[in-house]
Amino acid sequence: MAAGLVIAQLRAQMTLPGHAAAPRLGLLYITDHYASDANALLAHLRQELPMVQDWAGTVGVGVAANNAEYFDEPGMALMLCDLPADQYRVFSGAQPLPSSFAASSALVHADPQTPDLSELIAEMAGRTQSGYLFGGLTASRTQAVQFAWQQAAAVAPQQGVFTGGLSGVAWSADVQLLSRVTQGCAPISKERTVTESEGHVVYALDGQPALDVLLHDLGVSLDEPQTALRAVHATLVGLTSAGLEGVGRTGSLGTDVRVRHIIGLDPARKGVAVADQVERGQKLAFCQMNLQAAKSDLRRICAEIREELEPETLSLETAHALAASEAEAAPHPARRIAGAVYVSCSGRGGPHFGGPSAELQWIRHALGDVPLVGFFASGEIAHHHLYGYTGVLTVFTTPAET
Repeated sequence: MAAGLVIAQLRAQMTLPGHAAAPRLGLLYITDHYASDANALLAHLRQELPMVQDWAGTVGVGVAANNAEYFDEPGMALMLCDLPADQYRVFSGAQPLPSSFAASSALVHADPQTPDLSELIAEMAGRTQSGYLFGGLTASRTQAVQFAWQQAAAVAPQQGVFTGGLSGVAWSADVQLLSRVTQGCAPISKERTVTESEGHVVYALDGQPALDVLLHDLGVSLDEPQTALRAVHATLVGLTSAGLEGVGRTGSLGTDVRVRHIIGLDPARKGVAVADQVERGQKLAFCQMNLQAAKSDLRRICAEIREELEPETLSLETAHALAASEAEAAPHPARRIAGAVYVSCSGRGGPHFGGPSAELQWIRHALGDVPLVGFFASGEIAHHHLYGYTGVLTVFTTPAET
């Protein structure tokens, strides 16, 4: 029934002026309520929409469609893309990206249980000309499925539904896009340099014992262990590689900051264990989820995208304020946005922004009522990094008129 409703909506849209009658590529996202039916769903969609040759997508605990989110409930979001066959390639472990295709960037879906995932993401980024990936990790309480079907090189046994590894769509340089990362946390301490570490454990920050620094910043003591542990559980770590943008002058996290959980303490050696490999020379700031910081940063990335697409019609200050009326939020030719993909952390979502679909409403207010799909992930992919507690907004643009 859900697939039937989606198909009916799409068929109605395809009859409207300016809409593609025979789009080739489908981006499909489902909530984990439908994960066990993934094979049947894709087979049904392929049968009912035979003009769509290729498919990509995955499962999340929530999905996004235009200005609405469907979180922790049955949901399905499908966007059809009208692109020439030579401008993209669907790839997966069963259908690797051919070396003959000159990929400029890629939409990537990945299974969080995949070994050496960070290395695989970096390797995939290295296979693109720009080094830029966007996407996220599947988030499912049942099956962590991915969709990857290319008609011209179909692998029949899997029928386009996979688990494990990476899949997605690689884009040629002819597919123009803009992408930004929005952080959902705010630092609660100053940024420091890791001066001693081993594997996942940080032992010293700016030459001081890491555990002592953490407890000082939180204003707690191990003499009161329950209070201290509660504070530590609510605290995250923002890591930045040497030479990249960390905590900015305004006190906000830069786009190169990767937020990770604190996974343990070592009182004997004064260490703090985090959910990532830590190297000497990296910058580190303790941080926490912060609603105002998340709202402000979401406004920022929307403003940057609008400023880049229509610099002569909208000042950055005006866009940043996001005081646009409904008329200004309507689709505008100057913005040149053909569609958008938004991948947000499963720890964000509407409730974190003040109400159902609030996060998506902010994006619509800034960009207009453009076609948008996405999902709520267990980790977000941007550039060649794996992020957490972030949103990755990517818009596909049309060429500027000359």
